[in-house]
Amino acid sequence: MAEFARDDLSMPTGLKRRRKLVRLDDDVIGAAAERVARFFGTGRYLMWQTIFVIVWIALNIGGYWWNWDPYPFILLNLAFSTQAAYSAPLILLAQNRQADRDEVTVAADRRRNEQTKADTEFLARELASVRMNLGETVTRDYLRHELEDIKSLLERMEAKLDDVSAEVNDSPEDLSEPVGGDVIDSGEDTAINNDKDRS
Repeated sequence: MAEFARDDLSMPTGLKRRRKLVRLDDDVIGAAAERVARFFGTGRYLMWQTIFVIVWIALNIGGYWWNWDPYPFILLNLAFSTQAAYSAPLILLAQNRQADRDEVTVAADRRRNEQTKADTEFLARELASVRMNLGETVTRDYLRHELEDIKSLLERMEAKLDDVSAEVNDSPEDLSEPVGGDVIDSGEDTAINNDKDRS
C-alpha cells in the first residue's frame, strides 16, 4: 500500500497535481528567516557591516594594485542591493510568522479570559448564595437580644402572677372561721373549751 503525504490527503483525487521538484518546508524557511531578521536588527550586525564597508573602501582607495572596485564602488553597491533584495522578504516572512504567533496568542488569551470570566461569574453566584444563606442564620447578638426579650417577658409574667396570687389570698372569702385543724387564736381557744364544758 502506498504511503500518502499530508498534502496528498488534503487534495481531491480528481485533480492533477504538479509534482514539485524541490519540496521546501515553510516552517524551516520561516525559522531561518526569523534568525536572519533578528540578526539584522542587532548592533553586532551593524558593527560588522560598518567594519566591512570601511575595509572595502580602504582597500579600494589606498591599495592601487588591488583596485578591484574603483571609486564609485559599483560592486559594493551591487552587494548592498542584493542584501536589501533578500533582507526585505526575509523580514516580511519573519513578520508574517510573528503575526501568526500573535493570532494564536490572542486566541489563547481570549479563551483564558472567557474561562476567567466564567469562573468569576460562578464565584459571584456562589458568594451571593452564601450571603443569602448567612442572612437567614441567627447571629449571637440577635440571639442575645431575643433571650433578653424573653427574660423580661417572663419577669413581667411572674410579677403579674405574684400580683394575682396576692389579690386572691387577701380576698374576704378567705377570711372565714377556722375549720378543724386550722390555727386559732388563744382567746378563741378558751371560748371553744368553755363551750365543750357546758355540753
